[in-house]
Amino acid sequence: MSNVMLEPRIDKVIVHIGVGESGQRLVNAEGILKAIAKQTPVRSIAKKTLPTFSIKKKEPIGTKLTLRGKAAEDFLVLAFKAAGNVVKIGSFDQQGNFSFGIEEHTDFPGMRYDPEIGIFGMDVSVAMKRAGYRIARRRVAQRKVPTRQKLGAEDTMGFIQKKFGVEIVEAA
Repeated sequence: MSNVMLEPRIDKVIVHIGVGESGQRLVNAEGILKAIAKQTPVRSIAKKTLPTFSIKKKEPIGTKLTLRGKAAEDFLVLAFKAAGNVVKIGSFDQQGNFSFGIEEHTDFPGMRYDPEIGIFGMDVSVAMKRAGYRIARRRVAQRKVPTRQKLGAEDTMGFIQKKFGVEIVEAA
């Protein structure tokens, strides 16, 4: 691409493990995220009580972390390998963001199955942007992002295919 301002960029990568309960399983999930991403995760809190799932309001039920910059790109390389270098076309939204799941944490290199810990899956959400998106969020002289500067699903698909070598497939 000739215009550097139009190249897609990774804004942030959010990794989430939903455990559904507090206790030792949640602590194990936090340890796994810390080992994989080399960053300390935070706990997700239940917003409402769901008696059918034994979830109480304000109880920690999951763990998540946000990665930016070089750490986000490094994690995405590992996450795409763990997901088989395949992303479904239905995973992309109209703004160019996408999400995919990893069924088992043992798919990451260096992670082994431990019967005391168990197996955890995780959701990976990637927020994309282009240079200049700040004008919509800044406090002074706030403006709309011009249409030409907005990011679409096709732009993101081309970016991750070129940068990470990921295959985009139709949803089965």
